[in-house]
Amino acid sequence: MGEEVRYSSLQQKFRKGICMQYTKKDLKEQLYQMGLDGTETILIHSSMKAIGDVEGGAETVLDTWMEYFKGGLLLLPTHTWKTVNEDHPVFDSKKEPSCVGILTNLFMKRSGVVRSLHPTHSMAGFGKNAAEYLAGEEYRNTPCTPGGCYDRLKDIGGKILLVGVGHERNTYIHSVEEVLNVPNRLSDKPVKLTVVLPQGTKDVYMRKHYNPDQPHISEDFVKLTEAFTDCKAAKNTVFGNADCILCDAAKVFDVTRHVLAPEPECLVTRERIAKERWAAKCNIPAG
Repeated sequence: MGEEVRYSSLQQKFRKGICMQYTKKDLKEQLYQMGLDGTETILIHSSMKAIGDVEGGAETVLDTWMEYFKGGLLLLPTHTWKTVNEDHPVFDSKKEPSCVGILTNLFMKRSGVVRSLHPTHSMAGFGKNAAEYLAGEEYRNTPCTPGGCYDRLKDIGGKILLVGVGHERNTYIHSVEEVLNVPNRLSDKPVKLTVVLPQGTKDVYMRKHYNPDQPHISEDFVKLTEAFTDCKAAKNTVFGNADCILCDAAKVFDVTRHVLAPEPECLVTRERIAKERWAAKCNIPAG
C-alpha cells in the first residue's frame, strides 16, 4: 500500500503541473520503495525515454543509481552484438560504443566504472568488487556462458531491474537457457573475434544466439512474465514514469527451469505457456 500511495503522489504532481521534473531525491525514494537498500548486486536494463523528464537528464539518473548502490555492485549491460561481428571483428572496450542505450554509454565512461572484455555481451560495473566480478569475460565463447557474470547473479543474491522495458530485454534469461542447455539457442559455427587487452590482443571464437524459427529469441521471454509474477520471482514497480519489473535472479532461474523442464523449447514453439505449468509449484489456482 505504501508503494502505491508514494508513486501515485509523484504521478499526481505531474498531472497537476505541480512538479514538472523528477529530482534525484524523487528517484532515490522510488528505489527505496522498491525494497532496495543499496547493498544489492543489481543489473539494470533501461530506457531513458520511458523514465521521462528528470532534472539533469540522464546524468542525474546515473548519479542516482551510483549514489544509491554505492554499498553494493551496480551493473549495466554494454553490449556490442550489433556492431562486433564478421565484418567488424575487433572489440576494444575503451572505444566500442554500447548498442543498448544512452545510459549504458554514459555509464561506462564514468570514473570508477569497469567494463568487462566480453566482445559481444560486455557489462560495466561500479562498486563492490566490480573489477573482480567482471574479470575473465574475454575467455567466454558464448554470449552468456555458464559461470559468467550473468549466470553468477543467481549465486550471489543478485537482482535485475527492468526500467521501461520488459523481459524481452532481460539478458539474464539467455543465461538461464545456456545453463539449462536449451536446444537451438546458439549458432553451430563460431565467429573469430579479436579482443583488445590492456597489453596485446586475444582471439576469441564466439557463438551467437540463434534459432532457425525465431530470429529474435528474447521476444519470446515475455511468455514467462505471468509465471515470474505469480511465483514472486518478479514484481511490478516504477522509476520515474517508467513501468518497471524488479526480479530476483535465483528465483527467475528456478521458475524458468521448472517451466521449461518438460518442454525445453516451449518459449519458441508455443504461442503461450499454460498457467498449469507453474501453478502447483507456486501454490496458486491453475484456472
